[in-house]
Amino acid sequence: MNNNKTLSLSIMSGKGGVGKTNIVLNLGYALHAMNISSLLMDCDLGLANLDVLLGISPDRNLHDLLQSGVDAEDILVSIENGFDMLPATSGVPELVEMDEDFQDILFKKLITLAGEYDFLMLDLGAGISHTVLSLASLTQLRVVVVTPEPTSLTDSYAMIKVLATQYGVKDFLVLINQAANAKEAKLTFERLDAACRNFLNIELRNLGFVHQDRTLVEAVRHQTPLLKFAPQTTASKDIVGIAKKLLRYREDNLKRIAGRPILKNFPSE
Repeated sequence: MNNNKTLSLSIMSGKGGVGKTNIVLNLGYALHAMNISSLLMDCDLGLANLDVLLGISPDRNLHDLLQSGVDAEDILVSIENGFDMLPATSGVPELVEMDEDFQDILFKKLITLAGEYDFLMLDLGAGISHTVLSLASLTQLRVVVVTPEPTSLTDSYAMIKVLATQYGVKDFLVLINQAANAKEAKLTFERLDAACRNFLNIELRNLGFVHQDRTLVEAVRHQTPLLKFAPQTTASKDIVGIAKKLLRYREDNLKRIAGRPILKNFPSE
């Protein structure tokens, strides 16, 4: 029997450019402001971005973790006290399509460290590569970031379909990003949910939405998370509300979480 306290999340998207990495980073900041610890893992293993958004250049990354003698603590980057990240790298082919042996090495090294946090958030690459889908199937929850664009809806549906039919995953939370207003966000969710109900027999859960906000562009240019750059903007408040929902879920399901490993197939020692 595990005695786990960590809720693991995959933050994913069917297509790129939907603001997924910004969502991950700012959710971490929102949880930190509530004295909740979180570990972000940059799993966009071919095109890492978390370090870029923070304006840092880590000395080591997940690629180094594949080397003998390197532990997860050796590559850990502290963002704030109790809010840390494991950086990835760019342009390493063996990480883009990571096989099961590489997964075993990486997660066996980091699973004990991950258990020290309240949340483990995997920032996955976009699309339906084997690595993305395999990693998404490991976590306790999956958050699909969608924008109102038709291409985002189509690609998100395709990703959910493959996870459902090939990996047996049926539970998804949906976060609508860059919405003009609540009506547009509601319509976007309903379209995706209807397709999943009708063709996959899957009922999605609506995690909420984040307003489109030009301030985010400025925050990215300054390589500063939006919640730190402009905490009073509507988008910042939206993200705080979503973080509170995730925290409430964790608190309501602590007994269930305690009986499950942080990541499927990788129980803590």
